Amino acid sequence: MTSQEILEKYINFFIERGHKQIPNVSLVPEGDSTLLFVNSGMFPLVPYLSGEPHPLGKRLVNVQRSLRFEDLEEVGETIRHTVAFHMLGNWSLGDYFKEEQLPWIFEFFIDVLKLDPNKLFSTVFAGDEYAPRDQESIDILKMVYKKYGIDAQEGERIFPCGKKDNWWQRGDAVGELGGPDSEVYYYLGEGDGIGRSPAENPDEFLEIGNSVFMQYKKTEDGWVPLSQKNVDFGGGLERIAMVAQRRKDIFETDNFLPIVKKVEELSKRGYDSDFRTRKAMRVLSDHMRASCLLIMDSVAPGNKDQGYVLRRLIRRMVRVGKTLGIEKNLSVSLVDAVVEALGWLYPRLQEDSGRIKSVFDEEEDKFRKTLNRGSAYVEKVLSRLSEADMKKKSPADWAKISFDLFQSVGYPQETFLIDLEDRKIPLDVKEFQNEFQRIFDSHQEKSRSGAEVKFKGGLADHSDIVVRYHTATHLLQAALREVLGEHVGQLGSNITSERLRFDFSHHGRKMTDEEVVKVQEIVNSRIRSSLPVNFVVMSKNEAQNAGALYMKHESYPSEVKVYYIGKDLPSAVSKEMCGGPHVSNTNELGKFEIYKQESIGEGKLRLYARLI
Repeated sequence: MTSQEILEKYINFFIERGHKQIPNVSLVPEGDSTLLFVNSGMFPLVPYLSGEPHPLGKRLVNVQRSLRFEDLEEVGETIRHTVAFHMLGNWSLGDYFKEEQLPWIFEFFIDVLKLDPNKLFSTVFAGDEYAPRDQESIDILKMVYKKYGIDAQEGERIFPCGKKDNWWQRGDAVGELGGPDSEVYYYLGEGDGIGRSPAENPDEFLEIGNSVFMQYKKTEDGWVPLSQKNVDFGGGLERIAMVAQRRKDIFETDNFLPIVKKVEELSKRGYDSDFRTRKAMRVLSDHMRASCLLIMDSVAPGNKDQGYVLRRLIRRMVRVGKTLGIEKNLSVSLVDAVVEALGWLYPRLQEDSGRIKSVFDEEEDKFRKTLNRGSAYVEKVLSRLSEADMKKKSPADWAKISFDLFQSVGYPQETFLIDLEDRKIPLDVKEFQNEFQRIFDSHQEKSRSGAEVKFKGGLADHSDIVVRYHTATHLLQAALREVLGEHVGQLGSNITSERLRFDFSHHGRKMTDEEVVKVQEIVNSRIRSSLPVNFVVMSKNEAQNAGALYMKHESYPSEVKVYYIGKDLPSAVSKEMCGGPHVSNTNELGKFEIYKQESIGEGKLRLYARLI
């Protein structure tokens, strides 16, 4: 069964049950500057889930192209992770609920797609102090399984799980919607899987569908039932195709296989040659799909926002292609394969293929020139060293060479590492990366001047007063989260020598005068406490686990700097992923004052503050 047939059957299944199909919209969000890309089918429906009537009614169905970058480093490593995917979705806006949704999804999977019911497992919400155990879903699921001749018991095929696994909410603010969800998994392991929880054995199960039951609203005291109960189902088309097509690898489905086959042809290597080859081909096929869809949606390579992400994807493909021996015209050569894989869903891909190839050709040519200049320098440097000399060099020595290359011609450190690996030069990669980051940061600190420089933190320059304001934004965000709640997140900032402007998420209303005063008091108290300001370099995952804040719409490298304010990272009053620069102690800041606030859109506020 092809992916096209799966999608057509899904849409028709729900149209037959009174649903209206809604459009598959652009990856670039309209009217929401806080989100870099559409990352789910739910994105266009947020107002209607909150009660606003939808013009097509209460029952909706669609497929939505989506991008998610949380698991970028996992792409290629596993059989399931991708950046680009298509989400099948059906919604009930205050209409049907669990007793219809759960049987329908199993009917679609088993009766329509002919999946083996013995391979299907379920998780449900186990309950907590704010919302009860979802016994209703458990009872419905038992009846559904019974229909297919399966005696489904808790702890064997149905698994109650905690909030981390089976609860969804849009945000933490008072008034937000939330509710339990019921996820459907396909068992990939050996044996029958009975008694093995998908939450505890993630490598053995593939999530293929998730029914979210938005039946609660958050209050100051917890969660209360909603008068309008919603259903929001999401199922990854590529994952569903993997099990429907009886594959053990998502990249062997018709969503990716034409691209993989073309890479095999270009590289003269087989997908199953070895893990390194397989990983490279997975990355190329995934990133090509994502890049073609972005260019189709009018994104051009650039140095900020969506354009920056597209540029990173293309450059990563070029680097990965080199490991397969593909030295030119990689992305251009793969466009027709993407059209073959996705043209049935996007006729525009065929129509735009000439323009798409032109974008790839120009961007790839620019980057290859950078790589060639850097490669010539690498050859020159390494040719002077004997094998013994190479082995004597420390990670710090190699990091210095790599940084000089990066600074002079933009040669990426990732490519330099591949160069060393190809020459079988032993290296502690972590130590190399940390030292590279240290050199980079040191160079950045030394380059302070009054020149107009715009970088990720939104600073006008690197003068002492601007650096003081930059540190103040960290204290400000921490104080806002204490006073208003942990739903507060930075959306952007702009800093000059006279003031800071700070944009953040906050639903419902402007801050009261009392809240403004309280935030000021917290910031000034921490300034008076003379707290040290330091940073550590760690992986992005380690930083997130340590509680470091970050901007959801920004892209971050695998290794990040975490600035923290306090005696150490665990007890810090503020910790954020940030490139710097900052003061060394909060006592350098002076008195902090908020002098203006304004609303800049639904759920977004802007503060102006100064140091006096």
